[in-house]
Amino acid sequence: MKHCVFIIGSVWVEPKSSAAGSRMLQLIQTFLSQDWSVTFGSVSQKNPNSIDLTKIGVTEVALELNNTSFDEYIKELHPTIVVFDRFITEEQFGWRVAEICPDALRILDTEDLHFLRKTRQEAIKKETEFSDGLLLNSEIAKREIAAIYRCDISLIISTFEMKLLQEVFKVDKSLLSHLPFFLIQIDIEKQQNWKSFEERNHFVSIGNFLHAPNVDATIQLKNVVWKLIRDKIPTAELHIYGAYPTQQVLQFTNKKEGFYVHGFAENANEVIENSKVLLAPLRFGAGIKGKLTDAMLNGTPSVTTSIGAEGMCGELSWNGFIEDDFQKFAEKAEELFTDKDIWSFAQKNGVEIINKHYNKETLENEFLTEIQDIYNDLTQHRNQNFTGKMLLHHSIQSSKYMSKWIEEKNK
Repeated sequence: MKHCVFIIGSVWVEPKSSAAGSRMLQLIQTFLSQDWSVTFGSVSQKNPNSIDLTKIGVTEVALELNNTSFDEYIKELHPTIVVFDRFITEEQFGWRVAEICPDALRILDTEDLHFLRKTRQEAIKKETEFSDGLLLNSEIAKREIAAIYRCDISLIISTFEMKLLQEVFKVDKSLLSHLPFFLIQIDIEKQQNWKSFEERNHFVSIGNFLHAPNVDATIQLKNVVWKLIRDKIPTAELHIYGAYPTQQVLQFTNKKEGFYVHGFAENANEVIENSKVLLAPLRFGAGIKGKLTDAMLNGTPSVTTSIGAEGMCGELSWNGFIEDDFQKFAEKAEELFTDKDIWSFAQKNGVEIINKHYNKETLENEFLTEIQDIYNDLTQHRNQNFTGKMLLHHSIQSSKYMSKWIEEKNK
């Protein structure tokens, strides 16, 4: 069947700025590969880092909140599949989609579980121990999981988050689809073309600075980790890249310390491949970390934390080291940077992780088969999700009339 796909984006697609942007582009390209028509709409404003989706055959549309223009547009478009980019867009537009296009398959792309990231961040801020109890009492968790129930299928990016939703929140597996990044396999030829240990220089860290975990990781590098590494390797340099750096972060640059913040990297792959070791001292976060898969794709070993590596490599060994204690983190960074044998072994681990867990062809085929099977039996699928029906009913009753009140007020 040739589907008409309508994607409601929380932001416009920026694959060079964030892993979320890369992930969305992967989904779009998968739909286009089936010769399906794809429309992408968002209420956000475009910026210079947003790509022009029309160049790859996608229709773009600017959306408005609390406006019947959306109803008119989607009625005319009549999509068979609607993808909500993160739970907030489902809250904003889900009830309208359900009312106007009740037969459309509703997919929620979570990107990562926002409530998991936010709860961990709050625990760090308050210096309290993170626990399932904090998650179960999280307001964002209630909202995000309600959105999961209201949709027909939700895309969950990591194995850890799949387990969390099923075991802690008791979400039925039929509503969840484990879908990590779609990545091209690393063959022998690609490995032979990588820069060697001797050709690489410096440490690197990378991440969008609109993302709080990346800002915190940079602060940890500046205040704790880098001093420990420089004590061991006095000539070492750390080069940090990321879109939307704050003035605070830019001011961290200190030539005497070998600490450089460069901002946006036009070619992240080149930056990572030129580096010997990637550092990601993440204290909170969720989902899969694009910087870490990018490191593997470019043959660059990494040192990260348990949260950084969470749900990414299954039973396989990491392509470097996982350390939560920053003293040990620095020691492992030195080992990777100075020992070619350890570095080469870590690099091979990264190849194995990508080829086993992120196989583009396998993941795409499984995903397309799954959504088509659900679409073909949509009534039965929804009948098995009474909780979702109930939540959708209440959402329509509450959100609908609040939205219409705002609509009238804005006239």
